[in-house]
Amino acid sequence: MNKNEQLAELLFGGIDKTPEYYEEKYPKRSLPEGAPVTRIGPSPTGFVHLGNLYNAIIGERLAHQNGGTFFLRIEDTDAKREVEGAVELVISAMDFFGIHFDEGASVDGDNGAYGPYRQRLRKEVYQCYAKELVKKGLAYPCFCSEDDLSKMREEQISDKLNFGYYGKWAKCRDLSIDDIKKRIENGDKYVLRFKSNGDENNHVEVYDGIRGMLNVSENYQDFVLLKSDGIPTYHFAHVIDDHLMRTTHVVRGEEWLSTLPIHVQLFDALGFDRPVYCHTAVLMKMDGDTKRKLSKRKDPELGLEYYRSEGYAPRAVWEYLMTVLNSNFEEWRLENPDAPIDDFKFSLDKMSNSGALFDIMKFEDVSREVLLRTPANKIYDEFSDWLKEYDPEFYKLFTRDKNYSEKIIDVGRNGNRPRKDLTSWKQARDFFSFYFPETFKVEDEFPERVSKEDRYKILKQYLTSFNIKDDNSEWFQKIRDITESMGYAVKPKDFKKNPDMYKGSVSDVSGVIRVAITGRTNSPDLWEICQIIGEDEMTRRINLAIAG
Repeated sequence: MNKNEQLAELLFGGIDKTPEYYEEKYPKRSLPEGAPVTRIGPSPTGFVHLGNLYNAIIGERLAHQNGGTFFLRIEDTDAKREVEGAVELVISAMDFFGIHFDEGASVDGDNGAYGPYRQRLRKEVYQCYAKELVKKGLAYPCFCSEDDLSKMREEQISDKLNFGYYGKWAKCRDLSIDDIKKRIENGDKYVLRFKSNGDENNHVEVYDGIRGMLNVSENYQDFVLLKSDGIPTYHFAHVIDDHLMRTTHVVRGEEWLSTLPIHVQLFDALGFDRPVYCHTAVLMKMDGDTKRKLSKRKDPELGLEYYRSEGYAPRAVWEYLMTVLNSNFEEWRLENPDAPIDDFKFSLDKMSNSGALFDIMKFEDVSREVLLRTPANKIYDEFSDWLKEYDPEFYKLFTRDKNYSEKIIDVGRNGNRPRKDLTSWKQARDFFSFYFPETFKVEDEFPERVSKEDRYKILKQYLTSFNIKDDNSEWFQKIRDITESMGYAVKPKDFKKNPDMYKGSVSDVSGVIRVAITGRTNSPDLWEICQIIGEDEMTRRINLAIAG
C-alpha cells in the first residue's frame, strides 16, 4: 500500500463504497440523444428571489422543450445559513409560479431514482470520491487554523501577492503520514484540500452555453473540498452531484464565473465529462441614470414573495421574464397574441450575456396585457384565491355573487380599443371597490369648472331623465340635452374655440355624473356601470352627492 492509499484509509477507513458502486447506482439516463438534464440547486436560506425563478425558467424550458429531465436539488451544505421551513418555501414558490420538476426534493421527501436530492444526506457519497482523490494524490488534510490563514493573508497583502492557499503558503501539502496521524490523534481539526497541479500562467478553454467559448485562467490554488465536519463545499458537492445525477447543463448566475476554473479542474481530475455551464447575466435595474444590481435590501421586487403578496399573476411574471431572457420573444408574442407561452421556442442563443435589465414599469405593462387576454371566469377564480388570503373582508363581497363579479371584470375589455385596467390583484381590489356599496367612496374631486349649484342641478336632471332601459346612445343623448340646457358646450371643441360663450363642455357635465356614481374621474364606460350596479344603487349614490 503506497503513501496515498495509506492516507486514504487513515482519513476514510469507514468508507467502503467505491466510485464504481455509485456509477452503477446512478447510471446514465435513458433519454433521447442530446436531451438536456437540468436542475436548480437553491440554498435553504428562507429567501427565494427572482434570480432563482429566472434560472429555473431557463432550466425548465431547456429540458421540457427538448425531451429532457428537470429536477430540484437542495444545496444545504452550509448549516449556519439554513432557515427552518426554507425547503418548503422554495418548493411552494416554484409550484406557485408554475415550475414543475420531474424529480427531486419535495415536501414529503424525495422523488426520483438519483436521490437523495438534499446534499446533507449525501455525505458518504462525497467522502467516497474524496477518498478516491486522496488515493490519486490529489487531496490532503490541512490543519491550518483561522489564525494561520489570517497571518498568511496579511503576508500576501504585504507582499502584494494573490490571496489563497498555494505554493509556499500551502504548508500542509507535504505533511508525512506520521505527522498527519499524530495531529489526528491529538484531536486537531482539519479540512480536506484539493492538491492542484495548475499554473496561474496557463489558460483553459471552457464552452459556455450562453457566452460561447471562454478562455479562463487555470486554477492553481488548493481549495477546500471537505470542511472540518466532513461536509463538502459547494465546489466539491455540485461536481459530484451533477456528474452522478447526469446533469448536462448547469444554469447559474455570472457571479460563479470566477470559480469556473476550480469546477472544470475538478471534473477533469475525477475523469468526469464536463456539463455545459450556462452563466446568466445578473439582473439589473435603473437607479436614476445608472444601472445597478437588484438588491435584497433596497428592492422588494427581488423577492418572489413580493409578486405573490402584491397579487401579480404567475404567468405575467413568466411572460415578462421571457422578454428579458430571449430577445425574439416580444416579436413572437406580437405575431401570436393568443398562443400559450409554451409554444414559444426558448433558445440559449437568444440570451444576452450582459446585464439583464429588470424594468418594473415594463413588467406592469406586460402584466396588463396578460390579464387582458385572461377570461373573466379565470380572473374571478384567481383574484378570489388571492383575496381569501390577503383581504378576507373584500373576498366576502366579491364572491357573494359570482355572476355580478364576472360582469364587472369584463367592463371595457371588449371592442377595438379594450381597456387595460388590471395590473395585479392588489390593484384590482382597489379598482373594483367602487362597484360595491360597502366599499364605494368618492375619491376624486368634481370638475372645477362646474359650480356647486350647477352640480346639484346636473345630478337632479340626470335622475329625472334616467331610464334603465335606454341603450348607450339614448342615455348619452340625455346627457347632451342636460349639457345644452345648462349653458355648457355639447361639443368640447366648441368650448375650446369659444371658452367665453360656455361654462364648460359636455366632458365637465359627464364628469360630474361620473364622480357621483363611481367616485372617480377615470372609470370604464359609465352607461355599462349603471346597468351593472342597477338603478337603485346608482340613485342612492347620486342622492348622496346632492346631499353633500
